[in-house]
This record gives sequence, C-alpha cells and structure tokens, in this order.
Amino acid sequence: MVTIKDLLNLCVEHAASDLHLTQNTPPVLRIDGKLVIFEQYGLLQKEQLKKSIYSFLNERQIEKFEADRELDFSLALEGMPRFRVNVHIQRSSVEAAFRLIPTHIPAPNELGLPPTVLDFARKPSGLILITGPTGTGKTTTLASLIDLINGERACMIMCIEDPIEYIHSNKKSIIKQREVYSDTKSFAEALKRCLRQDPDVIVVGEMRDLETISTALTAAETGHLVLATLHTPDAAQTVERIIDVFPPYQQQQVRLQLSACLQGIVSQILLPRASGKGRVMASEVLVATPAIRNLIREKAVEQIPTTIQTGGQFGMHTMDMSLKNLYQKKIITYEEAIAQAKNIQEFKQLLEHSQKF
Repeated sequence: MVTIKDLLNLCVEHAASDLHLTQNTPPVLRIDGKLVIFEQYGLLQKEQLKKSIYSFLNERQIEKFEADRELDFSLALEGMPRFRVNVHIQRSSVEAAFRLIPTHIPAPNELGLPPTVLDFARKPSGLILITGPTGTGKTTTLASLIDLINGERACMIMCIEDPIEYIHSNKKSIIKQREVYSDTKSFAEALKRCLRQDPDVIVVGEMRDLETISTALTAAETGHLVLATLHTPDAAQTVERIIDVFPPYQQQQVRLQLSACLQGIVSQILLPRASGKGRVMASEVLVATPAIRNLIREKAVEQIPTTIQTGGQFGMHTMDMSLKNLYQKKIITYEEAIAQAKNIQEFKQLLEHSQKF
C-alpha cells in the first residue's frame, strides 16, 4: 500500500503544485497547472484513505475536523518541503488536498513582478493588495515582498496566516508569523491585537470578513504598511468588494478611507508557458494616483480600467497589456492569451497597434 509520504515525495519529484486524494480514484497531481492521474498507484479506497489521512493528524486536529467537517493546516515532514493541507468530506468520504510550499522564497525578478510592485513594498505606510483566483501564486508574491522588506530595512513585521506557508528568517527585520486557530482565534482578533505589538508592517494572509477589512484599513490609515490578499480578479472588482462588504450607511466613509490609504493593487494569474514547461505570471497593476483616489471617492469605480490603461507613465498596466507582452515575447501562445483576455476585441487592437511600430 502506497503511503501519503510516498505520494508527497512524488509531488516533490514532479515539481507538482498540488496533490489530490479522492476515493475510488488514483492519486492526482497538478503539474504546470494541469491535472495528471497516476493510475499506476491504483484506486484509493475509502477506509484506507481515511486511515492514511488520520495518521498524520494529532488528536486536537481530529477533534476539530470531526466537529467542523473541514480542516486547514500546514504539514512539515522531516527532510521534505512544507505542505498546506485541506482535509474535507466528499460523499461521506474523508479526502485531502495538499499544496506544495517551496522552501526557497523567490526573488521578485524570479516571479516576473513589475518594478512598480517593488516600489509598493518600499512605501512606509498604506494598503497593498495582491489579488487573483485560487492557485495563482498570491501567497508566493506576498512572501517575496516580505522577503524584500526583510532584506532592505529594519522593521517589525507581523504576519497573520491560515495556515503558515513560507517560513521567514529574520534578516534586517524581525518577522513574527501567527497561525490562525493555532496561535490566535481569528484573522480579525489577531489583527486587532497586532496593533498593540508595535508593528511597522502587517501582513494579512486573506481579508475574509468585514471586521478584518475594517481593521486593515484603520491600520493602513494610522501609519502602518499593510499587505493582504483577496480572491478578486482585477483592481476594479477589488475596490468594489471592499466597499460592498460594509453596510450602505458606512460605504461613503469606507470610500474615503480606501482612497486615502490605498497604495496599489496587483492582480495576477499563472499561465502555461509556450514551451510546455512551467508557468508564467500575467498581471494587472493599479497605482493609487490622485486620479484613482478621486474615482474611488466619487463612486466611479467603473472608470478604473480606462485609467489603468492610460496610466503607463505611473507604472500601471492592464491584464491585456501583460498578456500582449508575454505573447509577443513568445512566452505564451496566442490561444492562451486570447483565452485569458478581458476584452478580446481590445486585445486584438493592442496587438495590431504594437505591430505598426
């Protein structure tokens, strides 16, 4: 019988991002964004799968899982990288998803982060948001920016994560990493207490609820640099999501707060390379210029995409511009670029325009 440790080793060997264990299905790895079924390991049987998953849970985790029917945690086995684990139930079967967390924190240039994004991390205060769908490298981007700050200046960096993924070592900064449900009760509670712990930089693994978003805005307003992630596809929808979380009577105040403290938004996706090996980041970058701040204040969020499109001199670019550049450098295929383009007609016009020069 193949063990979960064997399968995690398989994940490492194939440089897979994820391992999925599902009843009556062989182990499945996600390699370069595509699911690959390893049929040679046979079907995973329900009872054996539950026993295998429970074998690496402690008593407290088993109690929590059986009470909540869900469990998130990080797993560190000797001689292996860390994994983020989600245990869940599907059709009465205990199943799990593992996300491989590389031990190496990539430098911003390894990720292809634009120079403007590095400038965000060097701001003394304000709110920086990393957004995108699940599995698009938001945590890695966040870790890279934290490492940049850590290497450049002396700060107290407070990280609130669920669960802790990349492990940071103190360089010029002191980094404290608190895991939700293990070291603290919730994002909101940890963030509230964090303001009494003399932080310079606050990192919120995910802004999930009104209380967390409200406290993060207050922290950014009062002289802290706050970095956080959101599951939103672009800058305009990120602004709308933050405002819409609040009741109508608070929304104008939130617009004023957000317009004052926002420094920038990075929206990202990961695409397969044309070579067939590995993935590459495409991004949209919003810089909080006076024009952007005014649009947020004046309820004109729908005009943000146009302002990004014409804001190249400030370091802004749209997702379609990023896709165009990647395609022209032959890093991604035309089919992939078209599939991901926000506006296919505009994307084609961008290509035509660039071909004239």
